[in-house]
Amino acid sequence: MVTLAEVARHAGVSASTVSYVLSGKRTISKQTRDRVERSIRELGYHPNAGARALASSRSNIIALMMPLRTDMYVPVMMEIAIAVATTARERDRDVLLLTGQEGPAAVRRVVGSGLADAMILMDVELQDDRLPLVHEADRPAVLIGLPADTTGLTCVDLDFTATGRLCAEHLAGLGHREIAVIGEAAGVYERHTGFAERTMTGIREGVRQHGLRMLHRPCEGSYESVAGTLARIFDERPGTTGFVVQNEAAIGPLLSLLRQQGRAVPEDVSVVAVCPDQVATQHSVALTSVAIPAEEMGRRAVELVMAKVDAAEAAGGRGNGSAHGNGNGSAAGPAAAGAPDRVELLPPQLTVRSSTGPAPRS
Repeated sequence: MVTLAEVARHAGVSASTVSYVLSGKRTISKQTRDRVERSIRELGYHPNAGARALASSRSNIIALMMPLRTDMYVPVMMEIAIAVATTARERDRDVLLLTGQEGPAAVRRVVGSGLADAMILMDVELQDDRLPLVHEADRPAVLIGLPADTTGLTCVDLDFTATGRLCAEHLAGLGHREIAVIGEAAGVYERHTGFAERTMTGIREGVRQHGLRMLHRPCEGSYESVAGTLARIFDERPGTTGFVVQNEAAIGPLLSLLRQQGRAVPEDVSVVAVCPDQVATQHSVALTSVAIPAEEMGRRAVELVMAKVDAAEAAGGRGNGSAHGNGNGSAAGPAAAGAPDRVELLPPQLTVRSSTGPAPRS
């Protein structure tokens, strides 16, 4: 393993000069810096993470808080996490993955220990109990998700309200008047998870606008739970001809059950889903769907949090850029230095495939 002293000898400088180039603590001439950086590249030197952290007061680690719950569709969350990790490595950062359902305790642990320079939070609830600590922390933070109040926060997410509205409008445009929503597990709504609540808000807006009738039924996603949910829907609304599926795990069982009941898709029943493209296209009937841009959300979260880290370092602090109370990026509170706060909502894109068609004639 190449040492710092070997880099210094190769570059013809002192070991302290190499250390200053790595930490940025002192101004080094461009000619000397270029010589040191060239030696680092040629020798393949990689600073020890612990030593680098001591030298620069940085860990070069981003904490990703991704609670893994049994009622959530884990593949999408993992796709986001992989995008976060790969984008972080492009910025010479590592990712500390926190998967426990610790809530505020996880934030306290990261901030109190100095484990990470920045935080990315997933599984955001409308009234998330982690947010007061995020506001107070001296760590840059970005949310993948949208709470009820985004003041002083930086967030990136799919525009789930527009997504729900788009699904309802698509079915209405095909002449469907009775639709049903097969939703996430009940616990997701009980926690008031942001993406689920906002999707339903958008669907209800579309239903009202187009004069539709709608049932919403939470569903665990297993074959048995989908069978029970589908039976209840047709018992209550036998005229249902359109389905919006917000639970990826329920898609396969739903299509199988409809086929067993002799209901052809899309001739008798149309189905539109909110799910990744690879899920929408893997079934016997390719689903009309609004894609979840998991990779883009993960990538943008890292870009946004690194902009905060860079801005805070340029300002000489570790602040998270929070502008408490007004949301316009002006300084207020203990962590005001850094990039201004912003909310990025990615516009939904509905792809029409084989699972939706004109409503059947009565």
